[in-house]
Parts: sequence; structure tokens; C-alpha cells
Amino acid sequence: MSSKQCSSSFIDDLCARAKSAVHVAANLSTSDKNNILMHISSELRKNKNYIISENKKDLENAGKQGVSNAFYDRLMLDEKRIEGIAVSVEEIAKFPDPVGRIENMKIVPSGLRVGQMRIPLGVVAVIYESRPNVTVDIAALCIKSGNVAILRGGEEAVNSNMAFAGIIRNAIKEYGKPENIVNLMENLDRDLVPILLKKNKDIDVVIPRGGEGLISMVTRESTIPVLKHEKGVCHIFIDESAVKETAERITINSKVQRPSACNAAETLLIHEKYPYTVDLIQCLIDNGVEVRGCKKTASLKPGIKPADEKDWSTEYLDLIISVKIVSSFNEAIEHISCYNSGHTETIITSDYYNSERFLKEIDSAAVMVNASTRFHDGGEFGLGAEVGISTQKLHARGAMGIEGLTTLKYIVYGNGEVR
Repeated sequence: MSSKQCSSSFIDDLCARAKSAVHVAANLSTSDKNNILMHISSELRKNKNYIISENKKDLENAGKQGVSNAFYDRLMLDEKRIEGIAVSVEEIAKFPDPVGRIENMKIVPSGLRVGQMRIPLGVVAVIYESRPNVTVDIAALCIKSGNVAILRGGEEAVNSNMAFAGIIRNAIKEYGKPENIVNLMENLDRDLVPILLKKNKDIDVVIPRGGEGLISMVTRESTIPVLKHEKGVCHIFIDESAVKETAERITINSKVQRPSACNAAETLLIHEKYPYTVDLIQCLIDNGVEVRGCKKTASLKPGIKPADEKDWSTEYLDLIISVKIVSSFNEAIEHISCYNSGHTETIITSDYYNSERFLKEIDSAAVMVNASTRFHDGGEFGLGAEVGISTQKLHARGAMGIEGLTTLKYIVYGNGEVR
């Protein structure tokens, strides 16, 4: 058998296993779903030392490759992070089950009762990089929403992902349900991905989470509907009325708290009439942030690097920020509209009118007033966890939780009516 035939056979077998579990996953009772999730949470805690030992293998490989600090941070697992992952699984178990919920029921002129029932999407394939916690988040969300998961993590986290997936699959099996509700592609041959992306008869949606290259490849190759998790070029706009302490606290948190996250701020816009610009920039520098500024910004302090056109659309994922001083509210809106990626933008202001204009005129998945961009997260938004942050507009937008993994079908009750 040729290598191409072997690759196709591998994907065929993977899809067959996933499809075999669809009916069971879609018809799990809420009690079964919650019990499975609580068992997974318990097993994660019991096996934390094993998970950490497997994660160390990935960290050692990453160290040999000389990856960035941000990349290393995304990859690293410790007891605190594993506990946080276990807690998120428990939180997902506590959420209402959307599957089977009837919505918009009404009686139409024909006498029919017409409504919509919320149902699972089916088989959800997620292709992702770096963060091994994604393996657990997506598996748990798929279980709760009645979907089957096919997970393809990155080579950099292969040992961590296999540890997580093994624990999850074993927990499902111990509960007496098919372990193929959750499937991990352990073969990371990149040639397999384009083959997987052509399986539109077996897979209902594919969600890529990662860099621009991954997103572009999946969008280009897939015959399956794609829910895109684009890069996060997130903006902060400091209005002239912003309170100094609020502006500094939110800016530092948005950029510094976890710069490797997609919801970290990458561009700071400051109104030219804001009186504390120099102090704000100094706060960034004091927190180890490299500032790249427009001509006005660069003239304020020595050591600020000039920003070029590329900087305004760059997702740094590091302690770097581009800063532009704008002459008006309108200029800030125009800049964001030109360069944003549709992820998250926030305004720091004391002006109610400006805050409402910002909410109305900025077209992103999350638009905030006087809050850190770091809050755009499934857990922080009360979703328990997220399968991704959709930066497109169809089906789901923003942080996608349990309900984002479902769709609606019409249900009709009749009493012999004909048309």
C-alpha cells in the first residue's frame, strides 16, 4: 500500500470511529454528560503528576528549539494550571444543557405549531497549536453539547495532548460510553491534515486555532465549513476624558498579564488631549514592554522605536505594543476599523456619549468600555470554557461555549393539516 493510501486509510478509520459515536453522543442524558465530566475532572487531579511529567518532555523539546518565552508559557503545565483545567470541566458540567431545548414556539395561521429545537452540530474537528489545555476544554464542551470531537494538536504539545486525551477517553469508557466520543490524532504527519479537511461527509465543522499560517491553510484546503479563530490585533483607545489610574491599570493588564494570549492588547491609541500620555507610556516601559510609536509618540521619550505600517496589523504575542496618538475620536475609530482583526477592542473613558458611540461603531466580536481586553474569554464571559473565539460573523461570533457548538432545526406539530 502506498503512503498516500495509508494516509487516506488512517483518516478514513479516524472518521469512521468518530461517526460511530455520533448517535450516542447526541442522545446522552444531561445526567450522563455531567457525570462523565465530573469523572474526567477527578481523573485529571488524580493523574496530575503523570500529566506534568509528560508536559516536561514537551518543554524540554521546546527548550532545545529555542522557542520564545511566550510560546513556552502557552505550553507549560503545572499543578495550578491543571487544577484550573479540572475546575473548568466541573463548571461546564454545571451549565444548563442546551440540547433538546425548544425555542420560538408559535402557532401559525395554518394551525401548525412551529418551533425550533437546539441540537448538536455532529462531528467537530479542531486543529490547534501550543496550548495543551485546549484538548480538555474542547473535549468537555463537545461532551456537554452532545458532539463528537476530533482533535489535532500541534507537535510541540504531543506528549501533553496524548496524556490528556488518554485520561479523557478512559474516563468516558469507565462510565460505560464509547471512548470515541473524543478522538485525538496521534499521528501528526502534516500530510494528513489536508486529507482530513476534505471529509465533509463525515465532519460537520472544523475550527482552526493558531497562527495566521494555520488559519490560512485550513481555510484554503477545507471543504468542511470553517469557524475561524483569527489573530487578535486588539486595541485600547484612551479617550481624553479617561481617568489616569483606570487607564494605566487596564492598559498594563491588557498587555502584560499574559502577552501570549490572543486577547492581549497589541495597539494603544491615545487621544492627543489626554493629559497623562507620558506617564502611561512610562508605565508600559516600567513593566518591560517595548514601545513602538508613531512620530508623535516617539518624540515623547527616548528609546521608543518608530512604528512602521506593519506594526499596526501585527499580533505580537509578546511584551511589545504599538502606540499612536490620535487627534480625535473619529481618527481612533477609523484606525481600529482599518487595522483590527475583529477580535476585541476597548475604550477607556469617562464620557458616556463616547462609550456608547464606541460600542455602536466598532465592529468586533467583543467591544468593551473601561475593561481589560483580557476578559474576552469563555470562562470570564460565563461560558465555563471556550472552543475558540470566532472572529467571523456567521453561526457564532466571539467566545464560543456550549451553545456555539449547537444549531437549530425546525420542529412542527400538526393535527392533519394540509396545504
